[in-house]
Amino acid sequence: ALKANRCDYVRVLLDQGVNFDPKNLPELYEQTVSCKDCKFKKEDCLHMQWILKQIEENHAKKVCHKYRSKVLKMNKKKKEDQQKYLADKVEELHNPVAKSAKGLCRKILRYKEFTKNNNPTEDESIDENISNILLWALFANRKELAEIYWLRGKNHLLTGLVCSAILKKLSKKANNVKEQILASDLEEHSKFFEQRCLDIMDRMYEENTKQAIDLMDTEADIWGIHSSPLTFAYENFMYDVVAHTCSQKNMNRQWYNNLAPDLKPFLKSAVTKPGKFFTAPLTKYVFNYMMFFTMLVMYSAFVLTSISTKYYVQDIARVFEYYVYFWGAGDFIEELISCFGCLEARGRSHRSYYSRMKRYLYDFWNIVDLLSYALLISALFVRHFFIDETFTISRRMFALSLLVMYMRFLEVFLIHRKLGPTLIMIKEMLKDLLGFLFIALFVVLGVGIYYHANLWPDHQTIWSGDWTNWRIWTIIYYPYWQLYAELNLEHLDGSDQSDCTNVTSVWESDTSINRCPQQDWTVQAVAAIYLLFSNLLLVNLVIAMFSFTFERVQENSEKLWRFERYTVINDYDWRIPSPINLVFLPYRFFCCPTRDGCCLHKCRGMCCKNAVKKEKKNKEENETYQKNFQKITALKIHNKI
Repeated sequence: ALKANRCDYVRVLLDQGVNFDPKNLPELYEQTVSCKDCKFKKEDCLHMQWILKQIEENHAKKVCHKYRSKVLKMNKKKKEDQQKYLADKVEELHNPVAKSAKGLCRKILRYKEFTKNNNPTEDESIDENISNILLWALFANRKELAEIYWLRGKNHLLTGLVCSAILKKLSKKANNVKEQILASDLEEHSKFFEQRCLDIMDRMYEENTKQAIDLMDTEADIWGIHSSPLTFAYENFMYDVVAHTCSQKNMNRQWYNNLAPDLKPFLKSAVTKPGKFFTAPLTKYVFNYMMFFTMLVMYSAFVLTSISTKYYVQDIARVFEYYVYFWGAGDFIEELISCFGCLEARGRSHRSYYSRMKRYLYDFWNIVDLLSYALLISALFVRHFFIDETFTISRRMFALSLLVMYMRFLEVFLIHRKLGPTLIMIKEMLKDLLGFLFIALFVVLGVGIYYHANLWPDHQTIWSGDWTNWRIWTIIYYPYWQLYAELNLEHLDGSDQSDCTNVTSVWESDTSINRCPQQDWTVQAVAAIYLLFSNLLLVNLVIAMFSFTFERVQENSEKLWRFERYTVINDYDWRIPSPINLVFLPYRFFCCPTRDGCCLHKCRGMCCKNAVKKEKKNKEENETYQKNFQKITALKIHNKI
């Protein structure tokens, strides 16, 4: 019935208590996922097995072709030995195939395997069997069967989100190998699962708000992926799930540290509940940017007055400079912790370090942070290892670092409901601008070379002299500024002969001396065509791109802002403002609980035991109710549909 996609038979058999024999799992994968006529080489057809091979060859081969190899060997044996041989081999094969399918799932989503130490009970074995069939249904793209087994499983919300993420990744892989029809079908299947999860969240929030909010932060294990629904949705860019009311209520509780979600009552709690107030992410966020602003004031005073040794004799200048260094060191440590997640006590999944770094670098503001650190470190080295009388280079480096710091400070407005979407628009428009500059670069180079080749023909010193005097800058100079309506026609017509020389030996020996241009009417003709093309077409094109981006972000501004807000809340749940964090750093490494609830230092055994005991007690209280709650809600929605 599973092979033939007879969903009605499958429903009846499951209702009658008929369970799937896991020994048949290899045959099921071989019959429905792999192609019988393909040999899994470069010349293969573009079916699901090929798409799976693009992700992980070893796991995909085990899933698709191990069973077939056993059948081929069976055919070589005598008839009386065939069935016994196949039964013995399949007995050995079904566990590796199930394990490979789960490994392929984790490889697709880039999660590390989460293993349990306890032996599975009979009910857990049945749930395991159901989850194996559900995973097969995803790889085989059997929509109705996937829904049937999803409804009969456990942890419906997290399972549905994982299913949606897997199908979305498979859709992208199918599109990469030009299987557009299959890619569209997988994308549609992915949206079905995401919509089911949103419907469950709506219904649960109506029936029991508190349990629905708690469920968003309840961790579970699905195919070796350990996460919570809200965290998984955030890590896989499910904007609708993160922007849902359940998720936002959970964020507010975390943002205010279970205090009153309003400014005045929250400030009053500084007296009544100081412990919760000072450890709340909101308090740490405000205090962090107060320290950041103080650093900017000191850094500005240092750059404006104290770079050179003539003014550096003032003691206050040294205080300013070294405070900037200490603040930068502390903030850089916090960014490293954010990237690798080594001190996070809750909320994050067991993802690989590569996935964490990729996810970290995806954020525009993290790139700005890293750029500010790189410039500050470069300025520090230039100042102390390349000393000159005026400190010109180090002043430029410090000033550039300060400029990026001011740009970075704009992140403080990201949490604001009105200014946050504006910053998101600016970020998205920067992406459009980079694409425009990539196109404009080739146009500017082509036109600039034409100008130079005819105004200064046979120029032999393109790369001679200091890098600031290279002729490439002259080539780019005129067409680039013409984009902003700086025509420079007096230079392009060759009539300006002042401050230049026609003596070849002079301008060849000294690249700082300008060579006089020659008159050429074709330069002005090309300039006229270029100005028409650049000012009327290219500039208006980028304006149209900005308008489209503005409308797109404005339409989804609430979802995008809530997604960015969760980034800030999740970050400041554990972050300590710099440079205060330098004082607490040894304590955090040796005494703070990690995401599994235990301390990093082995001698802190009591802390681990207490953390595990507390987590186990809370889990036992909520697990049974939440499973039933999710299942009843999912069945209600299914029956309604």
